[in-house]
Amino acid sequence: MSRAASSLESNPYYKSDDHLAVLLLPTFLKLLLKIPLVSSLFGKVVAPRGTYEYVIARTKYIDEIFQQVLAEQFDQILLFGAGFDTRAIRFNSVSQDTIFFELEITATQTAKIQQYQKRKLAIPSNVVFVPIDFEKDSVSQKLDEAGFRKGARSLFILEGLLMYLHRESVDKMFRIIKEYAGKGSRVVFDYIYASVLRRENLYYGEQDIVQSVAKINEQWHFGIEKGEIEQFLLLYGFRLRDHRDAKALEDAYFKTPDGKIVGRVNGTHCLVTAEIV
Repeated sequence: MSRAASSLESNPYYKSDDHLAVLLLPTFLKLLLKIPLVSSLFGKVVAPRGTYEYVIARTKYIDEIFQQVLAEQFDQILLFGAGFDTRAIRFNSVSQDTIFFELEITATQTAKIQQYQKRKLAIPSNVVFVPIDFEKDSVSQKLDEAGFRKGARSLFILEGLLMYLHRESVDKMFRIIKEYAGKGSRVVFDYIYASVLRRENLYYGEQDIVQSVAKINEQWHFGIEKGEIEQFLLLYGFRLRDHRDAKALEDAYFKTPDGKIVGRVNGTHCLVTAEIV
């Protein structure tokens, strides 16, 4: 919904490029979002403070990384918990030599493929869907069976995922990435500050987003202490390449030429790009 609403924005600071997100929505939601007032209310009233802006910034940021590694002719891109992400189609023409792997639970992945087919969106031959039961299946086995190559230069994307996992699951996931990542591989992910789990309410929009997560019966389990991201990455053999907190995201995507910030980003999340050492 956020990506679809953003793609329909006229304000260039709020507009992002996921034009396919609108096509994947049910028709009545698509029609609603095309009403400017509804779209504006969704972003600024319905969503927790700063969350719409954060999703826009995150989409733009990961889009940039995605296109960058395609231009550098990375061998593989793996999306953990791909959901309804559309990058494998949106950016496929940049490099058809890169193989895209989408790892997701069967029900969500099936629904996505059905929507692609229903909307007559062709699925490129270099996109590999990998259905998985995260509770029962071995990620390594699933990747091996799908043809994901160990040691190849790869991009790993974990978008909106880590905070929902327990620490042991995060540890296991990063050890798998380390095992499969070739020299020069990168990983992009977002995380929340550990203080958010303690409900210290230190950041803009924190109380709103915590309450929103609780209302939909979701639970956040994992966070990283402020200032400890480099230590976290070193545990798995990665070095920090780029780190963006809310202020950095505002400066990058919501600052006008005269220095005015036109959109405040929820302060609970950060974005990271790391590279194998």
